[in-house]
Amino acid sequence: VQLVESGGGSVQAGGSQRLSCAVSGTLGSGYCLAWFRQTPGIGRTQVAAIASPHGYKYCSDSAKGRFTISRDNVKNTLTLQMNSLKAEDTGMYYCALGLYYYCNTGDWKTGAVTTDFGRWGPGTQVTVS
Repeated sequence: VQLVESGGGSVQAGGSQRLSCAVSGTLGSGYCLAWFRQTPGIGRTQVAAIASPHGYKYCSDSAKGRFTISRDNVKNTLTLQMNSLKAEDTGMYYCALGLYYYCNTGDWKTGAVTTDFGRWGPGTQVTVS
């Protein structure tokens, strides 16, 4: 399985950005696809995730109400729609694939990461100023 992110760039605070992750290869029936953010001095935080097959969605408190994760099974893409962007949303965004139950790991209140998902894309930079 390969993951490739796109859609990053520079945006003003309050603006929107849409990230996409192209997923190639066979995923199987149960998995967790997630977005993470890597920020210098803070490290990696989990932003949002979606679990298959039931489609349950997870979102960190900081992203709740502003970010929406979605999955297009026909186009094999994972999308993160980010609205009302803030400077603290700046970072390198990664798409990751893990086992089904990985969506229930970490701390969705704080975004703290406790599991290495194993499959990662190269990342796409988002800069909010």
